[in-house]
Amino acid sequence: METSSISRRILFFLIAVQLSCQCIQCVVTYDGKAIVINGRRRILISGSIHYPRSTPEMWEDIIMKAKDGGLDVIETYVFWNVHEPAPGVYDFEGRYDLVRFLKTVQNAGLYAHLRIGPYVCAEWNFGGLPVWLKYIPGISFRTDNEPFKWAMKRFTEKIVKLMKSENLYESQGGPIILSQIENEYGSLDTRYGAFGHNYITWAAEMAVGLRTGVPWTMCKQDDAPDPIINTCNGFYCDAFTPNKPYKPKIWTEAWTGWFTEFGGPSYRRPVQDIAFAVARFIQKGGSFVNYYMYHGGTNFGRTAGGPFVTTSYDYDAPIDEYGLIRQPKYGHLAELHKAIKQCEPGLVASDPIIVSLGPRQQAHVFYSKLGRCSAFLSNYDTNNGSRVMFNQRHHNLPAWSISILPDCLNMVFNTAKIGVQSTRLTMLRANSQMFSWETFSEDLTTSDVDSAFTSFSLLDQVNVTRDSSDYLWYTTTIDVAPTESFLYNGEHPRLLVESSGHALHVFINGKLSGSIFGTREDRRISYRAKIRLLSGRNKIALLSVAMGLSNIGGHYESWETGVLGPVVLYGLDHGKLDLTHTKWSYRIGLKGEAMNVVSTTRMPSSVEWVQGSLITQNNQPLTWHKAYFNEPDGEEPLALDMSSMGKGQVWINGQSIGRYWTAYATGNCQQCHYTGSYRPIKCQVGCGRPTQRWYHVPRSWLKPTGNLLVLFEELGGDPTGILLAKRSMTSVCADVVEYHPNIKNWRNETYGQTQVFHSPRIHLQCSPGLSISSIKFASFGTPVGSCGSFQQGTCHAPTSLDVISKRCIGEDRCAVAISNTNFGQDPCPNILKRLSVEAVCTPTSMGQG
Repeated sequence: METSSISRRILFFLIAVQLSCQCIQCVVTYDGKAIVINGRRRILISGSIHYPRSTPEMWEDIIMKAKDGGLDVIETYVFWNVHEPAPGVYDFEGRYDLVRFLKTVQNAGLYAHLRIGPYVCAEWNFGGLPVWLKYIPGISFRTDNEPFKWAMKRFTEKIVKLMKSENLYESQGGPIILSQIENEYGSLDTRYGAFGHNYITWAAEMAVGLRTGVPWTMCKQDDAPDPIINTCNGFYCDAFTPNKPYKPKIWTEAWTGWFTEFGGPSYRRPVQDIAFAVARFIQKGGSFVNYYMYHGGTNFGRTAGGPFVTTSYDYDAPIDEYGLIRQPKYGHLAELHKAIKQCEPGLVASDPIIVSLGPRQQAHVFYSKLGRCSAFLSNYDTNNGSRVMFNQRHHNLPAWSISILPDCLNMVFNTAKIGVQSTRLTMLRANSQMFSWETFSEDLTTSDVDSAFTSFSLLDQVNVTRDSSDYLWYTTTIDVAPTESFLYNGEHPRLLVESSGHALHVFINGKLSGSIFGTREDRRISYRAKIRLLSGRNKIALLSVAMGLSNIGGHYESWETGVLGPVVLYGLDHGKLDLTHTKWSYRIGLKGEAMNVVSTTRMPSSVEWVQGSLITQNNQPLTWHKAYFNEPDGEEPLALDMSSMGKGQVWINGQSIGRYWTAYATGNCQQCHYTGSYRPIKCQVGCGRPTQRWYHVPRSWLKPTGNLLVLFEELGGDPTGILLAKRSMTSVCADVVEYHPNIKNWRNETYGQTQVFHSPRIHLQCSPGLSISSIKFASFGTPVGSCGSFQQGTCHAPTSLDVISKRCIGEDRCAVAISNTNFGQDPCPNILKRLSVEAVCTPTSMGQG
């Protein structure tokens, strides 16, 4: 690991030196074919990596993996609410160090697309806009409104000025080749009419007037005014056409998966379908593709929006939440990028000549300026493969696939045929125990003297908290006469509480009476339950809980949150009692928050932590827990297993991991197939299990010993069941057929000469620090199944296991050619064979011991 780290630093240094020798003043323009950089049209492959969703210590590794995966550009939003948490107060440190992030991109030799917005959506709290913006007098978000435009211009100018001061635009020799103003405004433009049109026109003029020296884009904005480039977002963008013929066809968000919400399943998008969508976009004139996301990362703290978006923002991206490569998605797309780049001269020089190859089959043929031919062969049939004739050669096209022929003769890639390895990543318990558990419960029996204020009406939660906390207490009292019938007949009164979300805990005289939760689709909730009241004065305390503020929708700044009523008590002798306009006391947040119990600073405090065996008194609501642990050995990414807990928030050494909630996923988790148009509901996983069980713990947040874990539990749970785990690669698989059109298996000669076919190979590679310790399965013949469930078929070469074991055991990587001679003889002549392998990866010392 140390050698790898040193080599990467040397590589970064050499790239930086090379960049310093390039042009000081570069030019970025565009035409109807592509983005033009220093006079050269480019096919550009991009990926979204959001800097606040990982740590600065992760950036270099993630960005270099993106480069190795064939990316040219890194795309990121700029998140206004983290950079300006209060008016005129700016934060560009730590995870918010935008300059450092962009310089890391530059040092890797990549370009950047800076999506300033400043509205970003992104399943980010309040869509990236600061909550304080809502309270500027007379403001109305994202429309022809002077207070909003003034604030938006001021922040945009702040970012552009910062970028210019660091020479980060390509026109200054920096990495930024594109910038975006606004974001996905098209639907609002129609709804807002003239106000929307005037706003977009103003935004475009404002952005262009900042003179960055690079083009500006607007995504999902069909009427983007010149010179702004309108772009496409979606699962597919091949049908998209820019609003002017002199603008290039740009896909700013090619969705690699989908986000998750608590209580819902996770979503997977088959890589064969993503590759098909990208190849189809390129063959129809597209020249810039950005994967959203390429690395999704983590919604640390309270940054998740929605509401109800999970702390994990993994997105089924090619690089997973922890910064590890997800195979085969990463590798298959890397092969696609290589194939596309081989066709670049023709793609940027000509429009395609479209040739029919069948009822649902086509060829898109391109010619470079030197006459070089490249072709994309497409089969749009979702059920059947097709054998087509093109350029006097037969080609087999699987259903819903595209083959790429850089020389119009030889197929080097097919979107449906995966030739790279698959990996199995598992959470393995770390060698680190939690110790010195202590607990502290919120006091629910105190009077209302510590309340912030009182009111004779129910108030919007965000208007009270200004989003300083997820929690707001609504408290009132009622007097019950000793003559009330329910005190004697056992027919307890019923309480109705109507809330605009997102969750609600009801306490009667200091005891939890019940809880209710909304969903992202329906955040409004109604609590209806019998409650136990006593003779005399009774205290009703409602704890309203926010689960991230809305990030999308027309004028979402006006959407309500919290208990807004009615609140009614039914079943009293005189009928019902409407409490909506009684006297309510308000308290923002929790006492533990006010006393900063998550702090690592050891200062005298009024918090009375209870030690020892009392921690085992589980299922206590509104309870703080803390413990200590030492950093596990190794360098694998770490995660907390929170499945023994209910719902709350968790901190490590004073830094917030985020919200946790052991909400079980409901959905329709049936078998998924890659063919046909993709939608998230098509490929769901995790039904019946917690939506999120594991919570990322960045290693850079840890010290060798004495790390402080603090959590706040709303419902109750067993904190002693919390475990620290390592995300580890346990096995790798390969499954490749004879004659697989893998680009690595072709030696490209000078155009016009014959290209030489080499036997395809399986490639197996463990993560750094791991090596292949055993071969769990190997079969050359007709094996069936998939990674983790391979089985021998009717045809099997008996030497399969021995051949693979000799080549691979003890190595961190190996390659084996798929040929009859390699396995002694042809096990089944005249039958198309495949080689399927599953290898076990273990720490190098163990694997070779």
